[in-house]
Amino acid sequence: MRPEFHTAPDGTRFRDLNGNGVLDPYEDPRLTPEERTDDLLSRMSPAEKIGLMFQTVIEIGPDGELLETPGAISKSPTTDVVVGKNMTHFNVHAIRTAREGARWNNNLQRLAESTPHGVPVTISTDPRHAFVENTGVAFSAGPFSQWPEPLGLAALDDLEVIEQFADVARREYCAVGIRAALHPQIDLPTEARWGRQAQTFGFDAERVSQITAAYLRGFQGDVLGAESVACTTKHFPGGGPQLDGEDAHFPYGREQVYPGGMFDYHLEPFREAIRRGTAGMMPYYGMPVGLERNGVPIAEVGFAYNRQIVTDLLRDELGYDGVVVTDWELVNDNHVGDQVLPARAWGVEELDPTERMLRLLDAGVDQFGGEECTELLVDLVESGTVPLERIDVSARRILLVKFRLGLFDDPYVDEDEAERIVGNADFRALGTRAQAESLTVLQNRDEVLPIRSAPRPRIYAENVGDAAIAPYGDRVERPEDADVAIVRVGAPFEPRDDLFLEKWFHQGSLDFGPGLVSRLGRVATHAPLVLVVGLDRPAVLTPFVPVASAIVADYGSSDAAVLAALTGAVPPRGTLPVEIPRSMDAVRRSRTDVPGDTDEPIFPRGTGLSIVSA
Repeated sequence: MRPEFHTAPDGTRFRDLNGNGVLDPYEDPRLTPEERTDDLLSRMSPAEKIGLMFQTVIEIGPDGELLETPGAISKSPTTDVVVGKNMTHFNVHAIRTAREGARWNNNLQRLAESTPHGVPVTISTDPRHAFVENTGVAFSAGPFSQWPEPLGLAALDDLEVIEQFADVARREYCAVGIRAALHPQIDLPTEARWGRQAQTFGFDAERVSQITAAYLRGFQGDVLGAESVACTTKHFPGGGPQLDGEDAHFPYGREQVYPGGMFDYHLEPFREAIRRGTAGMMPYYGMPVGLERNGVPIAEVGFAYNRQIVTDLLRDELGYDGVVVTDWELVNDNHVGDQVLPARAWGVEELDPTERMLRLLDAGVDQFGGEECTELLVDLVESGTVPLERIDVSARRILLVKFRLGLFDDPYVDEDEAERIVGNADFRALGTRAQAESLTVLQNRDEVLPIRSAPRPRIYAENVGDAAIAPYGDRVERPEDADVAIVRVGAPFEPRDDLFLEKWFHQGSLDFGPGLVSRLGRVATHAPLVLVVGLDRPAVLTPFVPVASAIVADYGSSDAAVLAALTGAVPPRGTLPVEIPRSMDAVRRSRTDVPGDTDEPIFPRGTGLSIVSA
């Protein structure tokens, strides 16, 4: 689908978004984004401006139609939020096919044209090119090309590959109409137990800064333009130092602590993101406890509520003037089915939703993530509590991004082109190769790796599919009959499912259960054991070191990619972007904000063996 263009008397083609038959300045593609923004702001009603300041989850209806009922997560019919509430920013969840995603984008943009000034919708997404499936964090690839998690991209330690990934993801996003990325996540995971490490790039601030630059180049380009995806970098000022590694999505994880005095270390990648022109910035849920800067105590409230963080530090000290969008649901509790996730109003829980909104505005945020309560802000403006000039400040920043992305000139996409681009064979091959190469060989006793192809080995395997084994050997059902045993396991965690989203977060102890350790020890008595551990966060691997012939870390890899790496068909070259602690006692003794602080890690950051002969 293509937009309907009109022609001005001087021959300029334009979209008549307000239907008045005249080329207004905000519709004029020859003017600068700043000029167009100023014109549109002068025309918009307060309610339209307020609608810009909210971004929430939206879901796709069957066959790419608009969902006109509440969804599994989304709260309202699509027309209610786009037309009734003047909202123009939405975080899309499941996309089943490229064609469906493209069709839905076009239907959504057509609906947006019916609003008074035809402001196009900006569709955003959490990461969706890897393996993690967590409604609160990321989505597995589906129709898109599949790559290792960001932690695996960091393990590759190859800036060219990272920029290549970002460019591929940008092209796939744009093909279905996604023009905003709620990433990169450049937190430094200095607390080994933190449950959001898979989407980070490790804890070395200097290297993460370099990766951030490459990532932003791939998505945004050198400047934001019509081929860009606008990135929202998160979670300012660094979400890694969580007390006991508990995540700030949940009340028990609200505290962020700095016993090593490393607050500024965690800021380093964000300084680079600002230098590289990140379109957006997202503060974390966390609440700093006992933090001082320049001798001044920092208020113990969530970062988005904190004027010292958003205005004094981010805006004034670091000079950032892009969009600040809060993380999701800081104003209202989220009820889904029979579960609840309390509003992440840490430190201001006693405030009601209106008071929370006022506190966030005073802190300096521009957009409320995960919220659609536009009526609260309308009431605050109409009562004179919030001056319209304050709304204009945020609305201007938000509109500038839309104009720079070219959405006012053409937000539509081609369904056939979307099918051709998304998940095409070349992109999938690049992603699969990156999956295999990112594997990190931590131990290789007696050079069991690479697994030799001649004579054809007998392979005992757990959690590995037959199709992945078939090109390289013959599967046997007992380790007693095997030449080699390959076992895939995930990093351990403590299952929880009281609060909404909790079951998808891997938190708690990093120790494997004694039963698994004992059983795999028995397997290893019959055949050399190759243990492949999926590291969505570190795991205490110490019990396996004496029994496993090889220990390999993966960060999101298919069975086929794992076998390609283990056999050397695609030689693995990953190195650890974090450290593997020797014990949970070492983790508990470490300082939450200090990188590489556990005693004598069993595998330090940077560990990675070659299995290819020199």
